[in-house]
Amino acid sequence: MRAKPLLPVAIFATLSLAPGSSFAQCVDDELKEELVGGRHYRGVQDRLFVKAFRHELSATGGYYGADLYSSSWLAGGAYTFHFSEELGLEASVAFLRFRTAVTDTYERRYPLVQVEERTNKPGRLYFGHLVWSFAYGKLRWMGGAISRFDFNFAAGAGVTDDSTSRGLTGSFGIGTKWYLTKWLSVRIDARDHILRETLLGEDHLVNDLLVTGGASVWFPFGW
Repeated sequence: MRAKPLLPVAIFATLSLAPGSSFAQCVDDELKEELVGGRHYRGVQDRLFVKAFRHELSATGGYYGADLYSSSWLAGGAYTFHFSEELGLEASVAFLRFRTAVTDTYERRYPLVQVEERTNKPGRLYFGHLVWSFAYGKLRWMGGAISRFDFNFAAGAGVTDDSTSRGLTGSFGIGTKWYLTKWLSVRIDARDHILRETLLGEDHLVNDLLVTGGASVWFPFGW
């Protein structure tokens, strides 16, 4: 008989809790939609500079530091096809002069000996590299414009055409590219060439260092 007064209390408690549960469910749903929407917005944000499936045509020039020869300036160009945002294939050619004072010193030391092979002649470098862009960044200049750049590692091989080199030349190095517009960038590269050369009848395994800079035009323009 005492259970009857408790029935209205139980009904009142059920009715008072129901709106609170519905309100909490609405808050959870709204929060979930906001979080999902934020993740979706970040996921579809476009890249400001796209490299995948684009062609890069570069004009370069710089400094050639050789082991056996005197240092020299070089000029050339490169073509790169980027088949992803991280990887590209590059083909390059460069022109320079190979000169050294070794033969002159040798002739002064031994006046009766004349070296027939002159070591002051033009040379060419033909190379192919696989280029891997491993890091990206951006920099704001004094609160103004933002510059975007990346760092890359290159490895490949080619031919050093100077009449004294023997076999293929191995090449590896690092570089950076700074993107000024959607179709124009500047680049700086440092690469080490490993090759075997013959000078005055002796074979030498040498490491020649190249430091170059230049500008690149990207096709298609509107990407």
